[in-house]
Amino acid sequence: MNPIPLFCTAFQNDCLIASGELAEVALKAKEALDQNREATILIFEDASARVIEVDFGGTLADVRKRLEVVEGSNQKPRGPGRPRLGVVAREVTLLPRHWEWLTAQPGGASVALRKLVDAARRDSAETQTARHAQEAAYRFMAAMAGNQPGYEEALRALFAGKKAGFDAHMQSWPADVRSYAQKLAAPVFANP
Repeated sequence: MNPIPLFCTAFQNDCLIASGELAEVALKAKEALDQNREATILIFEDASARVIEVDFGGTLADVRKRLEVVEGSNQKPRGPGRPRLGVVAREVTLLPRHWEWLTAQPGGASVALRKLVDAARRDSAETQTARHAQEAAYRFMAAMAGNQPGYEEALRALFAGKKAGFDAHMQSWPADVRSYAQKLAAPVFANP
């Protein structure tokens, strides 16, 4: 089984230096750090904008070797259930009237629960996507733009879903920081 690729973006101070899979981004960040030991390098996971800690000690080969171990451990362990189908047994606590209703449904309780969960996921997909995007943009902005003019106003516009205000309050920010924040926040403004 191949490891799940982790896509990320690295910044040196306010400049984007690399974007792509973790291994290639970390190696480019290591090269930049070797050229300027005083530089501040931050690597953000693209999906969540969480900072990824990378040990840059040693040579490029040392960093590459440590990254292979990290990326190899990115696989999910299998638990009980029907692994080929992705089924995992869990416990559900319901009231007797809920169990009665579920068992009366065509296909039984499991089929009814799966249908209910799938319907709820479809109904809330856009809301969930927007909320995750807000959280990711906020996390990135807090790390990279907390001292920038218009930071708080941009955050308010982000959580209010006002794209024009969001963009306007970031105009004086460094271009790479502004662009990445806009990329992270794009799902928030996708469906007005």
